[in-house]
Amino acid sequence: MKELTIDATVENITKVTAFVDEQLEELGCSMKAQIQIDIAIDELFGNIAHYAYNPEVGQATVRVDVVQEPLSVVVTFIDNGMAYDPLARRDPDVALPADEREIGGLGIYMVKKSMDEITYEYKAGQNILRIKKAI
Repeated sequence: MKELTIDATVENITKVTAFVDEQLEELGCSMKAQIQIDIAIDELFGNIAHYAYNPEVGQATVRVDVVQEPLSVVVTFIDNGMAYDPLARRDPDVALPADEREIGGLGIYMVKKSMDEITYEYKAGQNILRIKKAI
């Protein structure tokens, strides 16, 4: 397991992505899976940066774990911001034209569709969101 604790700011999304990508490259991750994980990082860490501590800035921890059977990566996002379960929100109706859809929810929907598994829990004052992707 490798771990990075960093200020939860939009400016740090690139640092988080680089940290995770370094681990993915060591594992020989496919470019397709890496891009999907990078998009998930942008959405999930971006949400923490925008909403978890608003208007303050707090820290977030990003962990990268490897699961062997099947070879997968688990990226865990942990913050001490206000409790929020992004998985509780109803998925947007993507069959509707864009101008008829409710605002919000499309990013987490894309993450749900591109990852093999996504879980959320609020424990000991922490939001813990995990994504898992076979590589």
